[in-house]
Amino acid sequence: MNISVLIDNAPGVDTPTEFGLSYYIEYNGKHILFDTAQSNLFMANANKMGLDVEKADYIVLSHGHFDHGNGLKHLNGGSLVCHSGCFAKRYRIIDKSYIGLNQTREQIERTFNLTTSEKPFKLFDGAFFLGQIPRVTDFESRTTPFIFEDGSPDFVVDDSALAFNVNNGIFVVTGCGHSGIVNTLEHAKRVLKANKIAGIMGGFHLKENNKQTRETIAYLTKNKVEYVYPSHCTALPALTEFYHAFGNKQLKAGDTIKV
Repeated sequence: MNISVLIDNAPGVDTPTEFGLSYYIEYNGKHILFDTAQSNLFMANANKMGLDVEKADYIVLSHGHFDHGNGLKHLNGGSLVCHSGCFAKRYRIIDKSYIGLNQTREQIERTFNLTTSEKPFKLFDGAFFLGQIPRVTDFESRTTPFIFEDGSPDFVVDDSALAFNVNNGIFVVTGCGHSGIVNTLEHAKRVLKANKIAGIMGGFHLKENNKQTRETIAYLTKNKVEYVYPSHCTALPALTEFYHAFGNKQLKAGDTIKV
């Protein structure tokens, strides 16, 4: 499996970036475009990397935030999979700024063959969209900085991930990890009926060296996870702790991870 980083917060030498995330995944002869960041920059970087994102078998949206899905506007179609909650109108509490998608469900359905699922959805052999992730730990997703347009708290229940069977276990790819990394991995194990976690990559949504960060590192260590690549919405204090624990490289636009 190859995972090409089209957009992450850090730029590559020849691949500029923006705040957001977009990966192009090649797995068993199939291709998945996972998230599209904010603009058409993911397409420009893909072109520089020799990748044709328009030929993806599936486009998967991890959740309905602007920095993960606004780039959809620059695609001409395809099979799109996401949680139905991705189309909610949502805002930051601190400044009431809009953080949802720049297209409605109706607009997206005019361009894409849309499948929404709250349940795990098999894309093809060995590859799964995890659907709505149960939140069962006592240290993840306890608070939220977001609200819906009616003022009610938005815990981003549409936040999902991808999970793949690989030779040495399962490999999980997250967009932001709003559901919690441990919650996500435990759900992936249930869906794929597996116990061994080979790796995890993507946004971890950890900001500080706090209990959630420490518990996440302890879980990954206990499970002897080989590949650990926190990125995007993982802030420096947390990234530092992951580096101390796993010696992981910083992901940049233009990188390719081979699993």
